[in-house]
Amino acid sequence: MRKRLTLLLALCLTLPALAQVNIALVSRDDSNAKHAIAVIELALDKAGLDYQLDISSGTLTAARQIQDALDGTIDIMWAATTKQTEQQLIPIRVPLYKGLLGYRVFIIHKDNRHLFADITDYSQLKSLVFGQGRGWPDTDIMRHNGLTVETGTYEGLFLMADGQRFDAFPRGIHEPWSEVASRSELELAIDDNLMFVYRMPFYLFVSPRRPELAEALNTGLTIALEDGSFDTLIMNDPTVQTVMARGNIAKRRAFALENPNLPAATPVDNPTLWFDPAELAASAAADKTEQPEQDLLTQSQDDSATDNHEPQPSDAP
Repeated sequence: MRKRLTLLLALCLTLPALAQVNIALVSRDDSNAKHAIAVIELALDKAGLDYQLDISSGTLTAARQIQDALDGTIDIMWAATTKQTEQQLIPIRVPLYKGLLGYRVFIIHKDNRHLFADITDYSQLKSLVFGQGRGWPDTDIMRHNGLTVETGTYEGLFLMADGQRFDAFPRGIHEPWSEVASRSELELAIDDNLMFVYRMPFYLFVSPRRPELAEALNTGLTIALEDGSFDTLIMNDPTVQTVMARGNIAKRRAFALENPNLPAATPVDNPTLWFDPAELAASAAADKTEQPEQDLLTQSQDDSATDNHEPQPSDAP
């Protein structure tokens, strides 16, 4: 009898560990969401967790998602990091795109191409006006660096660019081609000359009610980084392939901006977590002819936001 009770007790203690873990998410089903969910699945698979993703469709602002995570309505969200967000939620400090969202190229009106062709000095940029979303991390970054910024909603910014309300709308380097193509009725183009570069890691954030989930994600991503599967996932992502084929990184004049909201705990000194600009440019040149640009455009057609913001990153980043 004692042996039977011992076995029963052991079984009861094992069951919670074997039970499936339910994880609630809200997705707008854009390319950032698809990539974030792929990273979540990779990490949890590597951690050996038995899980079920309960994905709801929605376009919640980042502020609303943070509140829902605090309330326990959702368990994981993804966004460009800020000091405030890291104070409220549990950050998983592995940049989902290895810092690529900090490379910003410009959507412009077709008649504004000449404005950027001859810019060689940062001081010349201070005479221009840039469009960004209200509350987006990028807005604070650009203003902190002495640039003039006009704000609006995500969709409104394309109309403002079309109406020449400002000179350029900086976007994550993987985003503008599909955004412009899906708004062919507007007189928009993409500047070929310039690029902003700043540290703006795009993280997973976990509800403080689910610390065990954060631990599993950290464990799984550590394994994925060590065995190379994280890099494989990124390099096969359609948005990254779009950058390689169309970003023209090697030929752009890059201006470095300081991010005043970058948390002190950001692992900026860990080279395995970030793309090296020179290596990225070399890879882009080598890979440019491997896949037709139209195929890449089709794959990334759902790209719509750097952040989960509207108008809060990134209306979405």
